[in-house]
Amino acid sequence: MNNIPQREIGSTGIMVTEFGLGTAPLGDLFDMLDEDAAQGVLQAAWDVGVRLFDTSPFYGNGKSEHRVGHFLRQKPRDEFVLSTKVGRVFRPVRDPATFDPGPFIGALPFEFTVDYSYDGIMRSYEDSLQRLSLPNVDLLVIHDLDFYFYETEARVNAYLNQLFTSGWRALEELRSHGLVKGVGAGINELGMIPRFLDLVDLDFFLVAYGYNLLTQEMLEEEFPLCEQRGISVIIGAVFASGILATGAVPGAMYFYAPASQEMMERTERIELICKRHQTPLPCAALQFLLANPIVSAIIPGAVEVAHVQGNYDLLQRPIPAELWNDLKVEGLLRENAPTP
Repeated sequence: MNNIPQREIGSTGIMVTEFGLGTAPLGDLFDMLDEDAAQGVLQAAWDVGVRLFDTSPFYGNGKSEHRVGHFLRQKPRDEFVLSTKVGRVFRPVRDPATFDPGPFIGALPFEFTVDYSYDGIMRSYEDSLQRLSLPNVDLLVIHDLDFYFYETEARVNAYLNQLFTSGWRALEELRSHGLVKGVGAGINELGMIPRFLDLVDLDFFLVAYGYNLLTQEMLEEEFPLCEQRGISVIIGAVFASGILATGAVPGAMYFYAPASQEMMERTERIELICKRHQTPLPCAALQFLLANPIVSAIIPGAVEVAHVQGNYDLLQRPIPAELWNDLKVEGLLRENAPTP
């Protein structure tokens, strides 16, 4: 019996478990994961009741989609919601000897071209279905169209223009014909949500930065805009790339890079309050996100079965209301941040 509560994605009618699974680690992000371990993570997620799975062609150059598809195609199609992404088209590498897998150290030998055009999005969507061995996906995400990847205004604007004048037609066709039930955009930084909303009609955003226990900058402009339009948010980097899981230990990561001294000190102060209330830091990090009604789901990744079970257990653990009050009194949470 699945006892994880469900929430709707925007006004799509799609209900998702509020606790999902992000599968970038199944593309061998930073660490190699053998096939049995990858399938074990997926099975552990299924066993605790997870029915929202998020993947991407970018994760291991197709490896994550292959692994997720191998698992899910053996499950009843009406029992899970699957999300994948568009914006990159892959082809076999021309010279395997010089292949650079990047951060996905076990990546398959394919390289990509960035493409937000009509043809590129349709090609990416159809390639994903083949890798997944499934006839459809439920949610489709415009992937990484921001400054984190493309750096300059000229490049970001050029790709936004390609999406608006060409690629969006593909996404609208897929959605209007029921081939996907919701369309979203992945956001790595502040400032992109308003730009997307000026151009296209989205159902949700998948947010990696700007809303977590360390920073709630999305509450200033981005989230109110989404709320006004009935747009949901899925939170990807639930532990802010690591530091909210590990604590302020040497080498702790924040937003894909070593944490600054400021973030280390802020984390230490939050940890002290959590300890005062006998609450693990990751427990507070997870439950804080789901207290916001605009958040439809959180999708932490995992490389071990224990990570999945551990996150699930932390979501069930009671947290004293005084903890949230103390964080606000100490200026560590915004006054308007929703809390459990």
